[in-house]
Amino acid sequence: MQDTIFKEMLLLLAASVFMISLFRRFNLTPILAYLAAGIVAGPTALGWISSPDKMNLIAELGIVLLLFSLGLEFSFPKLIAMRKMVLGTGSVQVCATLIVIMLFCFALGLPIEASFAVGAILALSSTAIVIKQLSEKSNGLKDRKGQIAVSVLLFQDIAVVPFLITFPILSQGGDVAIGHALFMALLKGIAVFVLLIAIGKWLLPRVFAEIGQARSDELFVLTTLLVALLAGGVTHLFGLSMALGAFLAGMMLGESQYKHQLEADIRPFRDILMGLFFTTVGMRLDIYAIWVQFHWLILSVVGLLLVKAMVVYAICQVVKEKRTDSVAAAIMLCQMGEFGFVLTALALENELISSDIASLLIGVGVVSMAITPFLVSNAERLTNFILFGDLQSQHQDKIPGFTYNQSDHVIICGFGRVGQTVARFLKAEAIPYVALDFDPIRVQEAQVAGERVHFGDVRNAMILNAVSIKTARLVIITLDDAIKSQTVVSLIKDLNPDAKVVVRTSDDEHLNQLKEVGATEVVPEKLEGSLMLVLHVLYRSGVPIKRIFSRLRRERRNQYNFMHGFFPGENVDLGGERREQLEFLHAISLQETAYAIGKTLKELNLSSLRAEVIGLRRNNQEIEQPPEDIRIEIDDVLIIRARPSRVEKAERFLLEG
Repeated sequence: MQDTIFKEMLLLLAASVFMISLFRRFNLTPILAYLAAGIVAGPTALGWISSPDKMNLIAELGIVLLLFSLGLEFSFPKLIAMRKMVLGTGSVQVCATLIVIMLFCFALGLPIEASFAVGAILALSSTAIVIKQLSEKSNGLKDRKGQIAVSVLLFQDIAVVPFLITFPILSQGGDVAIGHALFMALLKGIAVFVLLIAIGKWLLPRVFAEIGQARSDELFVLTTLLVALLAGGVTHLFGLSMALGAFLAGMMLGESQYKHQLEADIRPFRDILMGLFFTTVGMRLDIYAIWVQFHWLILSVVGLLLVKAMVVYAICQVVKEKRTDSVAAAIMLCQMGEFGFVLTALALENELISSDIASLLIGVGVVSMAITPFLVSNAERLTNFILFGDLQSQHQDKIPGFTYNQSDHVIICGFGRVGQTVARFLKAEAIPYVALDFDPIRVQEAQVAGERVHFGDVRNAMILNAVSIKTARLVIITLDDAIKSQTVVSLIKDLNPDAKVVVRTSDDEHLNQLKEVGATEVVPEKLEGSLMLVLHVLYRSGVPIKRIFSRLRRERRNQYNFMHGFFPGENVDLGGERREQLEFLHAISLQETAYAIGKTLKELNLSSLRAEVIGLRRNNQEIEQPPEDIRIEIDDVLIIRARPSRVEKAERFLLEG
């Protein structure tokens, strides 16, 4: 038995590693890779996993830890402030979606009980995927559309409880029994809520204060896991969702000084278990049953996405949310959720639905969840595509005195701290400028203060044309994302090939790519910060200021070549594509048996290995940029610069030939 479980886990792990590597090459989210791994390893494909139900409990812990992490983002006062969205928007969304789908199913000829079950299953959205995708985006959980989505998802997690109670009773009948069971569930919910709030407020801070004084990383991590799982266990004991208990525990610790450490400690366990959860979702898909009713699957998925999106959008408009936030929230919440699989199994067990309907629902869930990462990641872009005409007219009216036909002006793309600093200096020099930003709150506050800033996505050609990109003298891009900056530079060069474009980046990781697409100047913050520090150090060390400025200008002309490469330490981030984007410095000591002894640098021709010799130490003296005709001697130390894989090849060549 143990050998079988070990073998199955090993095969599942291998499938996951392969799929993630494959999907990574196409820049697809790991969630899709986990789903694909589950489908491949599941009973209806290769059959590596004989019984997926064995892994359900462990996989459910991923959702528990995810909700614990989400709770850390929300304080109790913040949740109270969001009560209208949670109880209002959330409850109306669940009820309205349930009723619409229920009536549609009843019209197709399903019994009323089956129609209710299908409506309840499809009314829920994916807490796991939506929150995971939002947490990976900058301010994804903090902006308005993110808060709307989270509020609805929180109520949906609460709504799971009455559904779990109702399904078994529906198979037996009896309105009184349903009412009594729901009333008891409400009492239990209030009791467990008060209990966890009390523990979180008075006990947990003291526990973590003691743990913190012990200064043991292992003890802190174990305590964090214990608290999250205990909170989930308490709510499960009361017949409620484990995820709800974990959320309450995280929320209680969200205001503590340990918040960020807790989040960092829980992340590795959460991500691994969430991956296992998504593989179990993929295992549920019956490929053969889906193939037989493939046309119904596609129609059902499209119908579900449209119905839920329209319901969410309509509700958001009723409560007077912005159209952009309403559409974005609708896009993010239009899929079926992970709890839908639990309810599908329960409905099938209680004979509320047939096995064919259950297979179709599972297929709808897998397909809709598979496209959700794309929808969430591109919610702003899709919203802009759907509502762009309205957005343009809506925000143009908010900029009094803005002139669209001006020329020889500066356009600032991104009005964060850097963009605002640039704008202040331009204003002081009476240089005309206009700024673009996609944060409506920032734009509104800046406009009230008299700033010339306009709401719009700088990746949209119509927005750039609206601010006279074709007659601008200079465009400054201050975005945090270098990949987005590349897209904007390409678009600007298409619209105005003569425009000068200055791009701000955090480092020089994408410097060459930005230059290739047309950036006139790239300003890496970290390297420029280093140069400013060098300026002060050299000046305080007595170096003439003229010589210092000459050196700094030379570095900028050479694209910071002197500053490229560093000696890596233990904690250097080498994950993903970053490993081959960095250049390392490496010192190689050449002993008597080394292949390079007696040869010149020209003969060794390290440039063919894409490695560069930047220094040579001999007899405790350093020779910078040694000439190619210098001959290598015993005990010489060569300092080479190259990407990690090239460093290893160059060292092996110098030592072994």
